[in-house]
Amino acid sequence: MAQSRPLFLGMDVHKESIAVASVAHAHGADVTFLGTIGTRQCASASLLRKMPSKATHLIFVSAAGPCGSWLSRYRTKQDDACGVVAPALLPKKPGDRGKTDRTDAMQWARLARSGDLPVVDVPQVDEEALRALARARADTLRALQAATFRLKAFLLRHALRYPGRAPWGPAPLRGLSEVVCPPPAQHIVFPEDVRAVTAHPERRQRLDHARHAQGTSWRLPPVVEALQALRGVQCTAAVTMVAEMGALPRFESPRALRQCLGLLPAEYTSAERRRQGAIPQAGTTQARSALVAGAGASRSPAQGSRPIHLRREKHPKILQDISWKAQGRRCQRSRQLSARGQHATGVTVAIARELGGFRWALAQQVPGTPEGQRSQRSCTPHAAGCRRAAAKTPPRCGVILGGVQRLVEGYACRE
Repeated sequence: MAQSRPLFLGMDVHKESIAVASVAHAHGADVTFLGTIGTRQCASASLLRKMPSKATHLIFVSAAGPCGSWLSRYRTKQDDACGVVAPALLPKKPGDRGKTDRTDAMQWARLARSGDLPVVDVPQVDEEALRALARARADTLRALQAATFRLKAFLLRHALRYPGRAPWGPAPLRGLSEVVCPPPAQHIVFPEDVRAVTAHPERRQRLDHARHAQGTSWRLPPVVEALQALRGVQCTAAVTMVAEMGALPRFESPRALRQCLGLLPAEYTSAERRRQGAIPQAGTTQARSALVAGAGASRSPAQGSRPIHLRREKHPKILQDISWKAQGRRCQRSRQLSARGQHATGVTVAIARELGGFRWALAQQVPGTPEGQRSQRSCTPHAAGCRRAAAKTPPRCGVILGGVQRLVEGYACRE
């Protein structure tokens, strides 16, 4: 059997150009900058035809972002190993302040050969579409809050107050329609602010209907249903969590999920002294916000309301037991931390960490989860999950890639 000779390609992808660098697997091989090509598929195909014929397998590495995702999906369809790199997690010297497309492509190719790349998970097309839908709803809520603040400030400046209890119900809006501002400029601004306050809730309702319609057509609705067995986790929070993080069983442990969400506190330990700091707030903000919002339900006693019992009745007994255990543990943990005098924000973050672990446990018990999703493909390096191109797919020259198996195990590409 001939020895495999993989070739590592680092690609810095932009909107109109791709900087490409390559390095061979041989020890001491120099990194070669191949130049800049276009983003069309014919340009990458022309580049591959110029690759050395001795290379039995190509391993592509690109940057995470909107440009790197489509390239990873395209190369994966071509039965090539392709990893998406998180630029913020790359090792960097303190005095190295130079950054160009050439240096980035050469650095990624060099780190890919050594197996030190922190490769992240690439969402599928349907997951990315549902993620965009969840983020559009979050943007609508923020826009509604900003529009409400602007209208409240306008009313306070003109000493207009509503004496009722519901300041934003139908009755106050009817009262606002009768307000007349003497200056013409203010009479133009005021109806626009009122229209913005009434338009954003309508947009949110449309997005909610679209989310319910599209939520049943992708591959992870059982995980969404299982997460709703927890107290404080409804459809919106469950869809946001799964759409942002993908298949939760892909994480090796609950700690890996918490680390990817940025919920583990900073720590400095030296000898017998142990000091913890704030959470790094890394990862996706939407998933972390949904997790922290669900942790607020732990302040109430550990008892279930009628909607929670109705949601739990739809699930198997093992999921009901996990959800009830989570509810009791979160309530007990919240009371213990509050009794110590811990700040309310710290208590909420600690409960959010507990809730993340129980979400991972519920996702592990969902029946019908493909085996390929249970490998760890998180934002930590050396995550298994990209073995298909090396072990199952025949190489270009018909040689089984046994020597490159160790190298491609560090990639977290989606099956």
